[in-house]
Amino acid sequence: MKSLIDILDFTVEEIDELLVVANDIIANPKKYSEMCHGKKLATLFFEPSTRTRLSFEAAMYELGGNVLGFSEAGSSSSAKGESVADTAKMISCYADIIAMRHPKEGAPLVAAQNASIPVINAGDGGHNHPTQTLTDLLTINREKGRFENLKIGFCGDLKFGRTVHSLINAMSRYEGNTIYLISPTELKLPDYVKNDVLIKKNIKYVETQSLDEVMPELDILYMTRVQRERFFNEEEYLRLKDRYILVPEKLENAKEDLIIMHPLPRVNEISVKVDEDNRACYFRQALYGKYIRMALILKLLKEAGTI
Repeated sequence: MKSLIDILDFTVEEIDELLVVANDIIANPKKYSEMCHGKKLATLFFEPSTRTRLSFEAAMYELGGNVLGFSEAGSSSSAKGESVADTAKMISCYADIIAMRHPKEGAPLVAAQNASIPVINAGDGGHNHPTQTLTDLLTINREKGRFENLKIGFCGDLKFGRTVHSLINAMSRYEGNTIYLISPTELKLPDYVKNDVLIKKNIKYVETQSLDEVMPELDILYMTRVQRERFFNEEEYLRLKDRYILVPEKLENAKEDLIIMHPLPRVNEISVKVDEDNRACYFRQALYGKYIRMALILKLLKEAGTI
């Protein structure tokens, strides 16, 4: 049973196929409006989400399917002590495909190992967020037209930012990219990502604490939120949360064709004044998320033989 737990579960060719389908959905939405008629997506969200959960729901509805599920752990039987494995087995009786978000790393993998239907990891702790990565790839595809020879700056929380870890993994498969890691020392990219991806694959990277210093170099700036929910120490969170704030003045030396991305939600790391800049594409990015999730649902249901 094919599931998506890690972005590396899909080959470059499979991702290319998803991008082709997503672009076709954008161009021909009516063609896809009944492809999941009679099918059900279960959204099992054990921690809060707005964009990811709603984009999955919108994706299934726009494919003509239905949605069931819950949006917080307290609404599920996990509050009574039910295991992820048992939840996955039980939901397999009621739905055709699962999208799961869980605060514990590895929980969606456990679900996939026990479910009899496809499972999509919608975010597990600070580990992985592969559908956000697919969203990011579709954004880069539509906004830049290529995945090679790009200078990509990741700014903010690189330690807990699962979207950052997943996208670095994905972009490591393409030639000629340079990764700029912009963060305070306390929120640096974990060594395991640096060693297993950047160093192992001989990818050029630059570590710096200064966004201003590297801004003129960048083709893509990927801003991230400092995530309060990942901190054990409130004082440390408060000290670091406003370290990087993108304002229009900081873009004066940036490339005209820079694209500014953000997985959202933002707090105050990007000024609302930046929204007016043509280079800001984070709300378009959120829209692309719906289309790539439609393509993903179709792929997994087809491979499961249910559509």
